[in-house]
Amino acid sequence: MSDTPTLLITGVSKGLGRALAEEFSRLGYRVWGCSRNRRAVEALQSEWPQGRFSVVDVADPQAVSAWADTLLDGRDGPDFLINNAALINANAPLWQVPTEEFAAVVDVNIKGVFHVIKYFLPAMLERRSGVIVNFSSGWGRATSPEVAPYCTSKWAIEGLTQSLAQELPGGMAAVALNPGIIHTDMLDSCFGDFARQYPGAKAWARRAAPFILGLDAGDNGRPLTVPGG
Repeated sequence: MSDTPTLLITGVSKGLGRALAEEFSRLGYRVWGCSRNRRAVEALQSEWPQGRFSVVDVADPQAVSAWADTLLDGRDGPDFLINNAALINANAPLWQVPTEEFAAVVDVNIKGVFHVIKYFLPAMLERRSGVIVNFSSGWGRATSPEVAPYCTSKWAIEGLTQSLAQELPGGMAAVALNPGIIHTDMLDSCFGDFARQYPGAKAWARRAAPFILGLDAGDNGRPLTVPGG
């Protein structure tokens, strides 16, 4: 792993992804980030010109492939690949969830993770080092009513990560990481006003960043939770 790690983070327009991108940038690390939100991407690039922030929909394999080609042209792969981008369904019993909404959750939360791994991991494998961090959730290890599509996606991430961990060579790691309960727009959507009692994303990122940077091959396959989460 390089002296100054490069961290790739998906879903940097808001919430945990934005907070992590800003925290790692503040600490002086190289950050590659993506979001579908052009305005947010341009704002991040302006604030942190040393980073590389791009408009990419992780649900689109061709877009992810092109993004990887651009970033990896003559460069090593990232030291940390952080799959954060995710959607949550509007609270509803499973049978009332619109088909298009269920499909969107699967496309971003599961297929998006696969696409990013597929196109960035080979460069990490060439170096035989690096850590893949797939954001899971408490709802990837337990369930609640009215968020079945989201639970489905995060339980899938736990399984995908465990299998990937068994496939990696020594010196690398894949980790399913539960960030904990953090006050974000996503939490507002399912908890309402009750979400405000939880810590915000920026305070969380100050704890999460050093924890993520401390992950190594010894953590391969472990289902982890950010301390304090």
